[in-house]
Amino acid sequence: MSSDISDLAAEFERHRPYVRAVALRMLGSGGDADDAVQEAWLRLSRAGGDGVEDLRAWLTTVTSRVCLDMLRNRRTRREVPVSIDLDELLGDSELAEPRRRPATPEEEVLLAESVGIALHVVMDSLTPAERVAFVLHDIFGLPFGQVADVLGRSTAAVKMLASRARNRVRLVGPGELREDAGDRAVVDAFFAAAGSGDLSALLALLAPDVHLHVFTPEGVRIVSGAKKVAAQAGAGARRGAAQRPVIRPVTVRRSAGMLIILDGRPMFLITFTVQDRLITEMRSVTDPDRLAQIIPSWAT
Repeated sequence: MSSDISDLAAEFERHRPYVRAVALRMLGSGGDADDAVQEAWLRLSRAGGDGVEDLRAWLTTVTSRVCLDMLRNRRTRREVPVSIDLDELLGDSELAEPRRRPATPEEEVLLAESVGIALHVVMDSLTPAERVAFVLHDIFGLPFGQVADVLGRSTAAVKMLASRARNRVRLVGPGELREDAGDRAVVDAFFAAAGSGDLSALLALLAPDVHLHVFTPEGVRIVSGAKKVAAQAGAGARRGAAQRPVIRPVTVRRSAGMLIILDGRPMFLITFTVQDRLITEMRSVTDPDRLAQIIPSWAT
């Protein structure tokens, strides 16, 4: 690999979405993930790239070790990655009636189970090593040997770490957590382009015949075509910017999505179908009352 800094930076940018996805899953915070990615770049730039045969693998190792150090050093942070069964959310059920009182934590857990939401709510209780082993192997599918190199432990020890983590992560199976990292990178790029108002970047991420299905309390609206969908996404981002929304990654039937939260209340859930790195379909739920029934309070 060339040690020229501009070439190195270009190669790093190509891998940035994946590296950030790894960091985000480990740290549960976009800001912390960005810090970890920046530290990975600083280490790469200092190393100059010489002798790096597989940059993606090198960055995975370095970023994971940075995250491991951050997990060891920081105070406990509540993290709730959410996986949602969108069909249950949109279907007819007793949840159609607004809830008349806030649910207790116990009721929220029962509600989550009843509508097919999978939550892993005990990531905080994992040791840093368990967390890294679980994320790298069970979510991103890295072989145990590679995870062992990251942690500096034997393969057998890493298998034990992942097994312990898996047993302590409640309400979700490892298969439900896994999503395609490339799809998540496309979704992250879509939100970045919408937020910056970059119409050309949005169009480059959308299939020409993309469809956007918007589910509202009044009914379903369909927007078709890349130009119309891009225009709607840009307009929505402009309207929401002043409100400083919190945007959290979610997984819907192993597909990438985003939950948009305003003032501590879930307002929009958007899911994406990605094929050949292009978004072919989007489904947006804009029903705050329904979302508030489905998303437990501690997830916002």
